[in-house]
Parts: sequence; C-alpha cells; structure tokens
Amino acid sequence: MTIASHPPRRPRRLQEASLAEAPLLMLRSIRGLASQRSLTWLACVPLALLGLGVFNLSAHAAELPELTPAFLANNLFIFVCAILVIFMNAGFAMVESGMCRQKNAVNILLKNLIVFALAATAYWFIGYSLMYGDAVLNGWLYFKGLFFDPAVTADMVKEASLVPTVDFFFQVAFAATAATIVSGLVAERIKFGEFVVFSLVLVGFIYPISGSWQWNGGWLSEIGFIDFAGSSIVHSFGAWAGLVGAMLLGPRIGKFADGKPQALPGHNMAIATLGCLILWIGWYGFNPGSVLAMDETVPYVAVTTTLGAAGGAIAGTLVSQLRGGKPDLTMTINGILAGLVSVTAGCDGFSMAGAWVAGFIGGVIVVFSVALLDSLLIDDPVGAFSVHGSCGIWGTLAVGLFNKDSGLFYGHGFAQLGSQIVGVIAYGVFAALTSWILWSIIGAIFGGIRVTESEEIEGLDIGEHGMEAYPDFAASAK
Repeated sequence: MTIASHPPRRPRRLQEASLAEAPLLMLRSIRGLASQRSLTWLACVPLALLGLGVFNLSAHAAELPELTPAFLANNLFIFVCAILVIFMNAGFAMVESGMCRQKNAVNILLKNLIVFALAATAYWFIGYSLMYGDAVLNGWLYFKGLFFDPAVTADMVKEASLVPTVDFFFQVAFAATAATIVSGLVAERIKFGEFVVFSLVLVGFIYPISGSWQWNGGWLSEIGFIDFAGSSIVHSFGAWAGLVGAMLLGPRIGKFADGKPQALPGHNMAIATLGCLILWIGWYGFNPGSVLAMDETVPYVAVTTTLGAAGGAIAGTLVSQLRGGKPDLTMTINGILAGLVSVTAGCDGFSMAGAWVAGFIGGVIVVFSVALLDSLLIDDPVGAFSVHGSCGIWGTLAVGLFNKDSGLFYGHGFAQLGSQIVGVIAYGVFAALTSWILWSIIGAIFGGIRVTESEEIEGLDIGEHGMEAYPDFAASAK
C-alpha cells in the first residue's frame, strides 16, 4: 500500500496569522530571535521597562498642577535656544578647519565634534553642581553633590520657571563653547589625547567655578558686574585658556621666519564662510536665550545681536582693505564674530545704536589684535584670541560705557565701568593661571602636549588619526 506523502508544511505567513499568533511570527522573522533562549531574554525587556516605569513614577510621585502656557513657552523657548547653541559647534568646526590646512582637517573636525560629548559628560557629572549648587565658600565656591536632580516641582510650574533638565541642557551648551574656543588657538600642533584631558577638566571644574562668581550670585554679581550672555564668562575665559596653551606649544613650523609672520593659508574658505553664518544664526540662541524666558526682551536682544554683527562685519572689511589694499574675507568673517562677541555681555542693555557701535569697534579691534599677536610671535591659527579674547574684554568693558541704565555715556558715572574692569581682570587671571597649571601637569604626565615634528609636517590627520579628509586630492594641495 502506498501512503501519500504530505508536502512540507509551509510556514504560516503573517497575513494569514491570527491576532494572537502575529507577535510571535514577527519576532521569529527577525534574524537571531528564532531560538528559545533569545525569546527568553527578550521576555525580560517588558519586565525591565516595567521596573523603570515604577521607579520613574516613584521618583516623580508629586502631583503637578496643570501646565500653564507661560511654563510651556519658557521651557520650549530655552530648549530651542540650547539646540541653536549646540549647533554652533558645527560653525566652530567649519571656521577652524576651513582656515587651517587640509592635512589637519580631520583632527580639527574631530576635536570640535568630541568636545561637546566631553563637555556634556563632565558638566553633568560635576560641573553644573559647581556652577549652580549651594554655597560652600560664599561668593566663591558652590557645590551640591554629583549630577543633578531632574525632578519637576509644582512651584516650577506655577512660577513658569525652567525645569532642571532644560536649564542643564542650555547651560552645558555654553560650557562646551568655552572648550571649543581653546581648540582654535592650539590647532595644527596639539596632541589629541592631551586636548581631551584638558577639555574635561576645564568644563568639569575650572569654567563652572568662575562662572558661579557671576551667574550664581557670586562675588562679582555682588559688586555689580554685568555679563549678560558671557563675553567674559564664556568667550574671554576660553580664549585665555587657549592662549596659554598656544604659548606653551609654540608656533607651528614655518609660521615665523626671522621674526616675521608667514602666511599659512586655510584650505577651504567656502566652508569657513558657511561656518561663520552658522555661528551667527546660533548666536540667536546664545544671546536671546540668556533672557531665560520668552518675553518682550527676546526680540530686542535679537536685534542688538544682529546690529553688533553687522557693525563688526563692516569694520573688519573696511580696516582690512585700508591696511592691505584689498578686502580680506578672513577679516570679514572674524569681524562678524568679533561684533557678536562684543555685544554678548550687554545685548539686553545697549541701545540699538550702541550695539552697532560696540560691534563696529570690535571689528576694528580684531584686525589689530591679529597683527599684535603676530608681532609677539604668538601663533593663533584662526584668530580665536582676537575674536573671543580681545573682543570679549572689549564687550565686557563696553557695558560700563553703553549700558542705558548704568553706563558712563548715559550719565551714570564710572561705577559700572569699574566693576567691569574688576571682572575682566578676575576672569583673565583665573583662566590664565589655572590653565597654565593644568597644561603643565598634562604635559609632565604625558611627555609634552605637542605632536612630533614629523607628525606636524606630515599632518595630524595621518599622525594622530591615520586618515585624511580629502584622500582623493593630490598631496601637494596640503
């Protein structure tokens, strides 16, 4: 007797499955999930999520009142501003890499990319607590444990204030900016690992301690010092830290010959120009966001910020043409950034005309500052100190002149200018001294902070990273 053979059983298709069978069929269709062991481990996922959910509920057990429009508007506004400031990292990367040589592009891009990750980690671990914690040494040092409490309270909702996570998100973007400024000053000759260590300590400890002196009601705030969005707290602070590193490193090979500066042209001015525009746009998070609420001050600050940049752009272009006979694109770029830095400290208190004048003066300063550093045989590849340091100092002092409520030019005497001078000196001395100590310690531990001569000549892309930004271009283009 012949027994009819049955055809092999066809796996049931998902379209034919019942509602109860469908989830299992979907899981089995995923490669690696067909085994019983895989499914057992997968079953643990909902249990883990349940545990996390219970923990989250217990951590936020306090009932919140209905969220008000003002609370939502303020937090959404600062959230967007934080994203704009973080996106400035792209602008810094493009300006720095474009103004430096092709053979170092990967190194520069990686430094600017990793610096935000470093800043976020260090600032989350301890920096935010040091900057906005409770008084340990009143006016000088603050601390409130590691990490920060993200809990939202009913009072925050009622007062339409920022929740801790949004505040941290905004503040860490500023901290990262200070570290990014350092990158420009030490470009094309710093060891990557040593730069990473420096950035971690700078953002985790040095920057937040000095920042608390003003933005957490510290001693500078008590004497009346004003730095609305960080001309000194962020910009000149980062510039001083980078300047010390540049001086310890020494100039790049070929930068100076017989005491005279030699041109080492950037490899991509289109990228540098785009980076400048990204920074300009990002500044609308930097300055208007420092209002820390969505109110009538925000559009006014946006306008003074715009006028400062415009004044700086015009001045940088004019002065470079008068000095060199032709307008210099690099000086227009640096003029825009100089104007932005120049109004950052006082953008809420300047008149519109005062903001334009302050930016214009910043555009003049940046051109002569670049020449001054060259005459001192200090190699600043992208003009970072001239933009953020010299104009950060000027912008801080300009508050004492142009502030409508306390400035000298508005009939309020020298008191505000005196407070601004104290703040400029305090941030300059603290940043330079602590950075010199930190750079020296790092150099002693790791056998110096500068790459070898052969690595510098070949390019940091190959020496430090083993790759090139433009592998299809001729080596002679470097």
